[in-house]
Amino acid sequence: MTSGLELSRLELESPTSGVGEMVRSPDWVKFILDRPMSSAPGDEFNYNSGNQHLLSAILAKLTGMSTLKYAKAKLFGPLGINDLYWWHDPQGITIGGFGLFLQPRDMAKIGYLYMRNGMWEGKQLLPPAWIDKVNHATIDTYVEPGLRYSNCFWALPEKHVYMAWGYRGQVIMVFPDLDVVAVTTGREGFSLNEFADLISGSVKSDTSLPPDPASVKLLANKILDISTEKPTEVGPTSKLAYLISGKVYRFPPNEVNVKSLSLILADPQPHYDIETYARDTTKSGPIFTGPIGLDGLYRKGELTEQGANNQFSGDPLRVRVVNAVKGTWVDDHTFVVDWRFLGLANSPEERWTLTFDGEKLDVRVNFGAFGVGSEISVDGEAGG
Repeated sequence: MTSGLELSRLELESPTSGVGEMVRSPDWVKFILDRPMSSAPGDEFNYNSGNQHLLSAILAKLTGMSTLKYAKAKLFGPLGINDLYWWHDPQGITIGGFGLFLQPRDMAKIGYLYMRNGMWEGKQLLPPAWIDKVNHATIDTYVEPGLRYSNCFWALPEKHVYMAWGYRGQVIMVFPDLDVVAVTTGREGFSLNEFADLISGSVKSDTSLPPDPASVKLLANKILDISTEKPTEVGPTSKLAYLISGKVYRFPPNEVNVKSLSLILADPQPHYDIETYARDTTKSGPIFTGPIGLDGLYRKGELTEQGANNQFSGDPLRVRVVNAVKGTWVDDHTFVVDWRFLGLANSPEERWTLTFDGEKLDVRVNFGAFGVGSEISVDGEAGG
């Protein structure tokens, strides 16, 4: 991260950030190489995802295969990691700086591989010297006190801890002295120093603790309780539900990217149909359909690929997402739809407030924690 190339931090949500511009450019490698130099190579730390994307492009050229295929052969395959997803750029180059999706247990396998100095089931998958350099990182990041960088990993040398640190708090933290690997798939940033202290502070013994069936049962019950959805209050069904059920409402081009919307509420299986605008105006956009819970509980749809920044956006980066949706009438003319996006970290919740007035439909989309966030209004009407 001391290449000297000028590119701002990873801000996929912002089209004006350096990375946002890169994502929307037709040729990412050319975009990166065309960037001006902000400093001499080796002089200054500047977190720049373009550096790692160049590494991926170089690896693909040297091996004759994509970084994804190479990783499957040399890393993921030997580790038994099969459930993964990795974005690529318009030229098919696996994205070097971000966009790799893994299960938490598989993330932990990578941490365990590092903790064992690159050895896995008797095979040396990584050179020990590569990992030793990570463990003794020296590049000051100026992000947190004591946080250093080396070989694509972050480290807290004074705490004898190093880690892979991903977007919005995806972390694989390795504690070689404690023989511990900790993984988190958080949605927001947090202090790495504090996280390291919390983990190391929880280690009370060098040996296994004695069995404690009562505590194990208590923990299981707590997990069951917090993982069981509690229904929210549901208002009485408006007579409009039967009048608008199945009607198609159409919208001019808008920021939500919705071209048409239909709610099928007078049906044993309530659901929605949404058509979106395509990036290419000569083509039809994707159509999304899924169930709606009307009893205060979410209904989950099928696994689909959707935009990284908005579920109906024309964003070129796609994420595997499950939509969970529920709705309720708050008065005779207003139907509120709550969305949760399972697998989409940077847009976890949306609330759509639909107000019906004759053949017209006003849609207010709130991005955030149900009523607290930025809002976009879109007006449409039936038919057309």
